[in-house]
Amino acid sequence: MIVEIGHFALALALGVAVVQSVVPLWGVARQDRALAGVGQAAALASFLLVCLAFAALTLSYLRSDFSVENVVANSHSTQPLIYKITSVWGNHEGSMLLWVLILTLFGALVALSRRSLPERLRAGTLAAQGMVTVAFLAFTLLTSNPFRRMLPAPAEGQDLNPLLQDLGLAIHPPLLYVGYVGFSITYAFAVAALIDGRIDAVWARAVRPWTLLAWVFLTLGIAMGSYWAYYELGWGGWWFWDPVENASLMPWLAGTALIHSTVVMEKRDALKVWTILLAILTFSLSLLGTFIVRSGVLTSVHSFATDPARGLFILIILVVFVGGSLALFAWRAPLLRQGGIFAPVSREGALVVNNVFIATSCATVFIGTLYPLALEMITGDKISVGPPFFNATFIPLLVPLLLLLPIGQSLAWKRGDLLGAAQRTMLAFAIAIAVTVIVFAIRWGGPVLAPLGVGLGVFLIAGAAFDLGERIMARASGLPAIWARAVGLPRSAWGTALAHAGVGISVIGIAATAWSTEAIGVLRPGDSLTSGRYRVTLESVTPRTGPNFRAEVARFSLASGDRVLLPVEAAKRLYIARNMPTTEAGIRTDGLSQAYVSLGEPQGDGSIAVRLYDKPLVLLIWIGALVMAFGGGLSLTDRRFRLAAPRRRAAVVPQAAAQPAE
Repeated sequence: MIVEIGHFALALALGVAVVQSVVPLWGVARQDRALAGVGQAAALASFLLVCLAFAALTLSYLRSDFSVENVVANSHSTQPLIYKITSVWGNHEGSMLLWVLILTLFGALVALSRRSLPERLRAGTLAAQGMVTVAFLAFTLLTSNPFRRMLPAPAEGQDLNPLLQDLGLAIHPPLLYVGYVGFSITYAFAVAALIDGRIDAVWARAVRPWTLLAWVFLTLGIAMGSYWAYYELGWGGWWFWDPVENASLMPWLAGTALIHSTVVMEKRDALKVWTILLAILTFSLSLLGTFIVRSGVLTSVHSFATDPARGLFILIILVVFVGGSLALFAWRAPLLRQGGIFAPVSREGALVVNNVFIATSCATVFIGTLYPLALEMITGDKISVGPPFFNATFIPLLVPLLLLLPIGQSLAWKRGDLLGAAQRTMLAFAIAIAVTVIVFAIRWGGPVLAPLGVGLGVFLIAGAAFDLGERIMARASGLPAIWARAVGLPRSAWGTALAHAGVGISVIGIAATAWSTEAIGVLRPGDSLTSGRYRVTLESVTPRTGPNFRAEVARFSLASGDRVLLPVEAAKRLYIARNMPTTEAGIRTDGLSQAYVSLGEPQGDGSIAVRLYDKPLVLLIWIGALVMAFGGGLSLTDRRFRLAAPRRRAAVVPQAAAQPAE
């Protein structure tokens, strides 16, 4: 009965979403506030109904209800409780239900944000978001129903994919989906603004916190997924340019450009066309990622489904929402006023250059990801585009962008002094040069580009710190005045500095991977293996039994020079229900570095293959991502985002008086 209630709630949510997508627009067209306000109640009702459906599916997993096909395929009675819960979204059908839950959650949040949004904008946004909800609820009910019964019910389930039986499944997908789906609201804001014809600083102020929120969660989701793959797959890498990794990177890049573009639009009432287009493209890239994961058109370890019917349905959703919004954009964009004027050398100009580099980088990833598919469709030839292509195209675009970042943030708004900005960043540049020289001296004979990467990261951190310090120290004398200016500085300024510093921290960690070392050996108890600074000695290999797996656990003593570190364990597991092996890496953190041990197959003579990595400063990759996300979260607390921006003027003029778009 619980399953049927969940299924009915999901179907009812579809009907409510249809009301949400139609009635508010009708109310706006008739200037009827009561009808326009229906979207708020509908959005809240949709969210509550989907919550009920999600709770019903979760309860089915907790009770091991093997009359539900989805539970049979992804659960087992011996699974630990935490994995019974995470199994809910560890599959295609359940993850789509989580997607829809987050989608309706954002609609409910917009419905509740009554003070910060104009009524017409809120009504149009809820209607556009309701259309997206209708599409994904229909997709879930028609092609991916998680409540389908299996009669007669089997006595036992098939267990969750062993690679997903990890705490990372509890964290990574929800964070990633909040990021993906969060950009649906920026998309809805853009569509609503194009329909209403009012795009100004009020709109930019309204859309920016939602963009920041989605970007923060997408940053955390990508970082968590990277670290999960790093420790779970046993290959010692953190990024492989896999198609689905790229599918998450593209909306992150576009969202980064959108954040910077909304700053210019709010400040100067400029870049309207570019900002609207980015809002549409960012969510379009999120939809593209959904298509890649769930259609089977590209092979990836992340793929959920390969059903052509599902792929065709998502392709239709992609064409309708991307094509429809771009057609609406093409119709309305020529009517937009050009907005404020600024000099090429200015903070606004620097942000434009920033967006050009980011957009080009995103296009590079897009081409490298989808080119093999396009080539196969046209010629039938199958090729793979891997790390060499992306390293040769993406990194050369990223480096000049990062070099210009500290200079751009030192420029004044509207009209800046390039020489003055260069002088203000000279000390940060000198520190970066000094660090680069020191690293060259310490690592003499090693990779040449790694010290330059470390210097670039230091330049970003120092540039952010000095820019913040200059804003605090300017026209302040004495500690009380300095403290007052620091406290009075907008939180968005602190958040921006932290986000830029976080990029620098990650750059240092990425550059340091060039000094990673690897050693492979076949060890018996008492044998040792050395890689870089670390030496492991195999002490024992013992069997161990888990709730739903058997394991061979190898225990190693670990030393670095004369230092004896804590022991480390690595394992090979065999999950009984699926008869599927996995590797559990042994990782020991040493400051910001890690010793990483993974096992190969046991040999017939009692020995075992061992792979040992020395990963210097590898934790900085993920620490930098956390600092970036914290900076974005801190910016979200800025009081300006709780207030509406002052309205300047209407953003649409008659066709005859239209100005060229920028």
